[in-house]
Amino acid sequence: MTYCVAIKLDEGLVFASDTRTNAGVDHVATYRKLFTFSNNHSHSLVLLSAGNLATTQALMERLNRLTDASSEGLFSDDSLFDVAKRIGKHLVAVIQEGEESNANQGVNFSCNLILGGQVMGEAPRLFHIYPQGNFIEASAETPFMQIGEEKYGKPILDRIIQPHTPIDRALICALLSIDSTMKSNMTVDMPLDILIYTKDSHDLSHQRRIERDDEDFLAMRKYWGTGLRRIIDELAPFQL
Repeated sequence: MTYCVAIKLDEGLVFASDTRTNAGVDHVATYRKLFTFSNNHSHSLVLLSAGNLATTQALMERLNRLTDASSEGLFSDDSLFDVAKRIGKHLVAVIQEGEESNANQGVNFSCNLILGGQVMGEAPRLFHIYPQGNFIEASAETPFMQIGEEKYGKPILDRIIQPHTPIDRALICALLSIDSTMKSNMTVDMPLDILIYTKDSHDLSHQRRIERDDEDFLAMRKYWGTGLRRIIDELAPFQL
């Protein structure tokens, strides 16, 4: 399983994902689930994926080839809406190829995507693309999107995230959301990939991989856990 989260803010966008693809007693594997596509001036795109790994790999191969085809490439669309529609069509095609394969033995080839970024001429946008190729867009009322094992990390996002939330605070919420998920579900685990995109910058270089021994992350999760216990201890007893 996996867990990915993306947040749309007035300042820009925040993306975070784990990298675990399999979990078991004797088989643990990791694979990157955060991908970027950019021409450094008009199109800055980020994709998060959750689902069948073969589908993800085949889709990314298709999209990478598209970036080299000027007539039908991801950078030829004038709106992120059109990019989402294009990627949705390719996702459906890849899933159908897997399902129609002679080697298919009841394998679930579905995959969910989060597409975020900015196309010159419009504000940053965020879309959840479903396996059927259709999609929905983040809004002021729903400024974040999750795919994968989402339930454990949702409460902190519901309580904190608003469009005006500072981008650095939103990143912390995204990391704590993943930390809460890892605490409750072994199929989500380190390393983590994070990326911050600032509005109108067309710069996707602000990204980082967080390894298991990352001192900043360890200090944050320790402070968070200690703080929660302190708050519980400080609450007035509930009267019966």
